Amino acid sequence: MAISVEYVVKETAGNLWRNRLMSLAAVLTVAVSLSLVGAALLIKQGVSTATSQWQGGVQLLIFFNPNAPTSEKHSVEVQLKQMAEVKSFFYVDRAASYKEFKRLMANEPDLLNAVTQNQIPPSYRVVLKDPAEAPALGKIFAGQPGVKTTEYNFGAIKTMLDLSSIAQAVIIALALVLLLSATVLIFNVIRVGIFARRREVSVMKLVGATNWFIRIPFMLEGLTQGLVGAVVAAAGVLGLQSLFNYAINHFGVKLLSGFVITSSDVIFTEIFVLAVGIVVGAGGSMIAVRRYLEV
Repeated sequence: MAISVEYVVKETAGNLWRNRLMSLAAVLTVAVSLSLVGAALLIKQGVSTATSQWQGGVQLLIFFNPNAPTSEKHSVEVQLKQMAEVKSFFYVDRAASYKEFKRLMANEPDLLNAVTQNQIPPSYRVVLKDPAEAPALGKIFAGQPGVKTTEYNFGAIKTMLDLSSIAQAVIIALALVLLLSATVLIFNVIRVGIFARRREVSVMKLVGATNWFIRIPFMLEGLTQGLVGAVVAAAGVLGLQSLFNYAINHFGVKLLSGFVITSSDVIFTEIFVLAVGIVVGAGGSMIAVRRYLEV
């Protein structure tokens, strides 16, 4: 028996309508759980951008004046090599610094348009044996020729990383519980639909309907629930991005000024959310069909 698209759509819509309350519960559970997953990903991506200067254990930044001569930079390099407190260091030139500046200031288009590469200072990134030495070393270099400023707020950065890690772990754990609940709900919706139509399924089998002809509407029912929930969650992710940006721009402290969620971050999160929604919907319906639909 050939499978008609019109038949599949009609049967899938009919199944969803007959079990509309349970289907709505499944869709909302998928939406909430995937919104939490999206939030965790956005937090991770934003924190990664905000702390990009401090990756690799960097605890001290030494910024030079944009037009500082090579001799003054070399003088700082010699001192760093001679200091027992310094574990390692590396130089970031003006081009790399400007690229980093554009990424960190993605939320400030006016500032980006006003600043050119020639205005961005190069810097040394310093890893210390003891992070507590950062303020003392920062003061040593702050007044030297060619040095514009020093930064050593790694302790605050580490606190933000720790807090964000805890928040992500809690959010992901809650999201996994809800995703499992959503899978079970979809499973039950399909199971109820199969039981409600068991006589009709028997008749269809007697008149020569193939296994896939009978199974596909039930499987698409679960897939639709997962996909609709994922679409709702994807819209929620866009809302979260706007909320993050608003909160940072209006209430953010200096430490969070680089907390940037780029368009590519959002697109990746949206794709991931949609994919997980499809997997959850298809998985729940597949299990129910295999277990309860004897064809």
